[in-house]
Amino acid sequence: MVRSDARENRERILAAAREAFAADGSTSMNQIAQRARVGAGTLYRNFPTREALVLAIYQEEVERFVGTVPELLSELTPVEALRSWTTDLVDAMRRKHGLGAALGPNAQQAITEQTYGPVIAAITELLDAGKKDGSIRADADPGDFLQLTGALWRAGADRSPRMLGLILDGLSACT
Repeated sequence: MVRSDARENRERILAAAREAFAADGSTSMNQIAQRARVGAGTLYRNFPTREALVLAIYQEEVERFVGTVPELLSELTPVEALRSWTTDLVDAMRRKHGLGAALGPNAQQAITEQTYGPVIAAITELLDAGKKDGSIRADADPGDFLQLTGALWRAGADRSPRMLGLILDGLSACT
């Protein structure tokens, strides 16, 4: 069992790192420790490398996104839930792009391996809800959807909503 002070330190480190990396992807580990008000030893005990810290941030964010699916489906139609969820995911990907590009290929691979399954599971849940109510075509595939929407974060923020609309139109069971 993790002591409460150790858990609080870890949470403070993650929060400080999220803020720091959002402002400047090249923030040093020492700057993060200072921002989190912990010693360097505490930082490195929790996250032995910068890549481990970035991976933890990505993992936490993916868990948050995946966790929003049931609430979205309880409040919105499946297509609108998928639109909202995807828009939020694309915005997060856009914010994290510079940070991910600064990591080595092994860390990028680790991020992909750890996040792909949960993201596909969330997309599957959203698509299945639409298939069930007849708003999304039966052959809609979560992997295809993820690949198509991967282009959205590279598009300008002004273009991605229109492009997402085209993707969602293509999923419509009424085509």
